[in-house]
Amino acid sequence: MEKSNDKGLHTILGEGTILEGTLTVPHSVRIDGQLKGKIETSETLTVGSTGHIEADIVAKSAIIGGTVRGNLSVEDRVELDANASLIGDLKTRDLIINEGATFHGNCSMDVGKNVKV
Repeated sequence: MEKSNDKGLHTILGEGTILEGTLTVPHSVRIDGQLKGKIETSETLTVGSTGHIEADIVAKSAIIGGTVRGNLSVEDRVELDANASLIGDLKTRDLIINEGATFHGNCSMDVGKNVKV
């Protein structure tokens, strides 16, 4: 079987799943369950509306629809969907907060520079 170099979604933590520890993936990841610990991905982290994370996060980009408690270091962009809740400090280049989302913490944005995480 030939290995594929595409960067699609390969890891999903489904609703009802509970994981405690460090999750490190070299591609995009979606979390609809619960995770406590640490997340590292070189691509996009998507937190579904049923997702609940208590972790420090390092990612290229993040789309949050559920609840995240922890500090985020995101290279490109963070988007908080309408029902998202983020409690923690955030370091990113771009931030989008949709109406209805909540964010409690500090945000550091390097304008004009790429934030390397």
